[in-house]
Amino acid sequence: MTLLLAWVLGGQMTLGRIDPALALPLLPLPALGLVWWQRRDPMVARWRTAGTTLGMLLAAQAALALFLSARPPWLQLGFIAAGWVIALLAASLLFTGNRGKVVALLLGAIFVSGWFAGSHALLSMLYRPASAAGPPVTMLTGLPLRWSDGRDLAAMLAQGTNDDPILARLQAAGSVRLVDSIVDDPPSPVGALLLAHPRALAPREMVAVDAFVRKGGRAVVLADALSGWPMRYPIGDPRNPPVTSLLTPLLDHWGVVLAAVSPDDRHVVTVETERARLRLFSAGRFERLPPACRAFADRHVARCSIGDGEVWLVGDADLLFAPLWQPEPSWAAHLRKADTVEWLGARLWRDAPPAILQPLWIR
Repeated sequence: MTLLLAWVLGGQMTLGRIDPALALPLLPLPALGLVWWQRRDPMVARWRTAGTTLGMLLAAQAALALFLSARPPWLQLGFIAAGWVIALLAASLLFTGNRGKVVALLLGAIFVSGWFAGSHALLSMLYRPASAAGPPVTMLTGLPLRWSDGRDLAAMLAQGTNDDPILARLQAAGSVRLVDSIVDDPPSPVGALLLAHPRALAPREMVAVDAFVRKGGRAVVLADALSGWPMRYPIGDPRNPPVTSLLTPLLDHWGVVLAAVSPDDRHVVTVETERARLRLFSAGRFERLPPACRAFADRHVARCSIGDGEVWLVGDADLLFAPLWQPEPSWAAHLRKADTVEWLGARLWRDAPPAILQPLWIR
């Protein structure tokens, strides 16, 4: 019963994950059922049944996780074991004494709802990494990530900056500087650079990017071959994000060729890169990479050594679009659809701490 609840109601099926920890909010239901079913049995028999049930649950979840994700779920199973014992003890207390059915049902409803809310809050903290304390990341983008909902100057000033969800989450992960020019606002020599589908860069801007990397800098470059980012203005309006990548001269200088994407090839692709899951939309492939590059995810992603530095290349910028990665509700980090923010954070901040629990994606 617990496995079925976790699969259907816990989010494993809808998210494509086999995390045992997602069963934690639902443990009171089988615990109450088991305690009620054995309420007249001796205490030894109750705990024997509870132990057997727990053993079967842990064995089944471990087997499923190892088979479907090939990653050991031992820490998550530890949380489930502790949760099962606590849920059984709490459920047993509800049936002690001479409480009437109405009182027992009321207490049971309070127990289930309180446990559900509290465990979701706990899981959200366990799946969300702490903020990195490293130097700020310099970000240059042509995407509408700041003033994202404003349609005119008066509305934007009245509403405030209203950052896009991806910018808000990156700022929660570490310090981010959003700049208009890396010549006027160069990145810190010990920091990182994020080029997220920028507008056309002047030659001196591309020279500055190349020089920063070759001197030992780290960069993540999102070069979208065919952007699917929503346009708020008529086609051709310069306020819209670029339709395609304008970084071709820089990529050519690095010996990289990003293939064009057919306008009909507009669908979501789920890829894995170093155990992280990303969701891309109309993503381009790097059809040519120099020997110093390593390709991932069917050549949608690449890691290149450029001089003394390192660059991660992604043939898509739509992966930043909130519906592709943001959990529902937005505060529930453990229910995220992809590892976009966590993957970016690990590459932009050297000291980015990993979360205590990691999603176990079904391969």
